[in-house]
Amino acid sequence: VHGVTPGVRCAGPGVGLPWTSMISERSFQHRMLCDSGLVSPSSQERSARLRRWYELMMENKEELARIITAENGKPLREAQGEITYSASFLEWFAEEARRIYGDVIPASAKDRRVLVLKQPVGVAAIITPWNFPSAMITRKVGAALAAGCTVVVKPAEDTPLSALALGELANQAGIPAGVYNVVPCSRQQTAAVGEVLCTDPLVSKISFTGSTATGKILLKHAAGTVKRVSMELGGHAPFIVFDSANVDRAVAGALASKYRNSGQTCVCTNRFLVQKGIHDEFVEKFAKAIDKELHVGNGFDAKTTQGPLINEKAVEKVEKHIKDAVSQGASVVTGGKRHSLGKNFFEPTLLTNVTTKMLCTQEETFGPLAPVIKFDTEAEAVAIANAANVGLAGYFYSQDPAQIWRIAEQLEVGMVGVNEGIISSPECPFGGVKESGLGREGSKYGIDEYLEIKYVCFGGL
Repeated sequence: VHGVTPGVRCAGPGVGLPWTSMISERSFQHRMLCDSGLVSPSSQERSARLRRWYELMMENKEELARIITAENGKPLREAQGEITYSASFLEWFAEEARRIYGDVIPASAKDRRVLVLKQPVGVAAIITPWNFPSAMITRKVGAALAAGCTVVVKPAEDTPLSALALGELANQAGIPAGVYNVVPCSRQQTAAVGEVLCTDPLVSKISFTGSTATGKILLKHAAGTVKRVSMELGGHAPFIVFDSANVDRAVAGALASKYRNSGQTCVCTNRFLVQKGIHDEFVEKFAKAIDKELHVGNGFDAKTTQGPLINEKAVEKVEKHIKDAVSQGASVVTGGKRHSLGKNFFEPTLLTNVTTKMLCTQEETFGPLAPVIKFDTEAEAVAIANAANVGLAGYFYSQDPAQIWRIAEQLEVGMVGVNEGIISSPECPFGGVKESGLGREGSKYGIDEYLEIKYVCFGGL
């Protein structure tokens, strides 16, 4: 695939070798030197190439979706949705590329003119996760290329093929050699490659999506050269259902928010807080919806809505959270164990009688587990929701206008879904507060992450 950095040795499971060997320092620096010297095309050219890349993604939607399903097991219908979502960021930033406006500031002296320019930061290292192997790349790369940067993408070791397929389409779209580069690596070399990307002085910007723990390590590495950094880190999303809520709508939102990609999304609900007046009704309807609407199976089967978890470690964490909760008095309403298909398949699970002392309410599960906490008052719900040290997304259902404003403002998260379980779109700023990260992606704000502001004072006039 065009754009793969020299020094990367690709292999694969068919030949019993890791996907790549470690990139050599010399080849990496050579590529960075070449990239940093590239002359950025005009905003119109950048816009046109991004637009063409978008069109090629849509033309190859089915093939790209099948790659995702083969790589991480996501149901094909969800994978197709991801490609549409992924491509939408290229379309959005193709349009934003022509809207990078500077400024003219009235000067305090008559013989001066004051200008503000926005310029690309330079080489951006893009480190992405396996759960959205296409969309997490385009959301970052679309903004970077629109700004005039070059990028080095390090995809997750579990899902390198989506990144390489995007590279092929970038080549077909006319994006110049050296602008979009892919560095796949084995699991054993991930930490070393990440350190190289974060410490090399030729890299000006780091953008990472992944766990909070890994993000903190990368931040330490990047601090040595004071790089621009944006981080989209762990979530622990609360989903609050108040007595005034439309229960049927809340159940539909809960199903979508919790079980998309088998619960393996950073914004999926991790804690359900349901007010005591409608708790029993909500649990009953939620359990019925899980049993009726969710079907575990091979991602390529048309009826499948729940594919496998990414690996054995992910399954063990779900089991650990369930075992801990049950040992402390939680009840399994449905699911609760590995699916009969075996390996990494797990039954969609619903727990009640859950307390805040249980692991599933203290840690991000990242699996198909829905723990329900019963609460009495609005203040109690807000306190539980805000007790986490992370704050990416939060959801709540209410039909009380005053309550809606109060809760939307009080929740300590970067994104709030009000009577809505799916909130991501290219037009809206994606990101969190607390230990959920730094910066925003998508929207008109996303391109600013890849721009430097330069003040120019023109005197002697």
